[in-house]
Amino acid sequence: MDIKVILLSIGASFLLAVLLGPLFIPLLRRMKFGQQIRTDGPQSHLKKKGTPTMGGIIIMLAVLLAFLKFSDKTAEFWVLLVSSLGFGLVGFLDDYIKIVFKRSLGLTALQKLIGQLVFAIIVCVLLIQMHHSTAVSIPGTGTVIELGWLYYVLVVIMLFGTTNAVNFTDGVDGLLSGTGAVAFGAFTLLAMHASEHESAVFSAAMIGGLLGFLVFNAHPAKVFMGDTGSLGIGGGMAAVAILTKTELLLVIIGGVFVIEMLSVILQVGSFKLRGKRIFKMSPIHHHFELSGWNEWRVVTTFWAVGIVLAVIGVLLGR
Repeated sequence: MDIKVILLSIGASFLLAVLLGPLFIPLLRRMKFGQQIRTDGPQSHLKKKGTPTMGGIIIMLAVLLAFLKFSDKTAEFWVLLVSSLGFGLVGFLDDYIKIVFKRSLGLTALQKLIGQLVFAIIVCVLLIQMHHSTAVSIPGTGTVIELGWLYYVLVVIMLFGTTNAVNFTDGVDGLLSGTGAVAFGAFTLLAMHASEHESAVFSAAMIGGLLGFLVFNAHPAKVFMGDTGSLGIGGGMAAVAILTKTELLLVIIGGVFVIEMLSVILQVGSFKLRGKRIFKMSPIHHHFELSGWNEWRVVTTFWAVGIVLAVIGVLLGR
């Protein structure tokens, strides 16, 4: 695979995000698309109220333009496009309703479920049409399990699980931008190793888009990505894992996101069953903040954990 194309995809997406930021951020501010802050969270976050959100538009637009330029428009192209932009659209509608109609919860749980399910089904149909393998490999063992139709159940679970796990991670300046770029870096290497051109180009574009967005999202953030970005990133990440046949490696490479989601599940479960909370607040990055860590320490620690997990994932997948 041509490394030049991968580097160009990263560079183009990064440059586009950096150029789009100064255009979109003032626009979002003028339209009063400001972030609402939880009053029960870390007090240091209260000063972020009103910071423009829905900045995920910057990421998705930069990635889309770079991907269109350097991809080959194969069947894999459409899987990646539907998964990322489809789930990103659900996130956009959720953000839009929260901000414009002043509904703190955005889309209802049912509406969000239906929207995500629609795009998950479309992805499954595309995979069936391209005769995508329904076998799953156990990392590091050489064992392959044929799932048959159950594979598409796994695909739906992956899409729902990844988008929600990534969404939980977006709560501290630069946290998701950095960990997302690291995870897509690992998937770029795995896609190149597997000669999956579309997945490699898409992952590379995601690296550039996320790092370009990080220029404006690093502490103190000038813009937040909102569900528009987090759901689009999660959908794209799950699609890359599916196309590169690294479905189970997603749990390792995206380990930070898994930890974030598990912290929420454990917190809710513990409170309902025992009436007690395990963490000071979930997702777990807020627990560390309330334990006295500043945002930069939380972010850099989670980035470091993400890098270690990404390296392990790449070593197991090669």
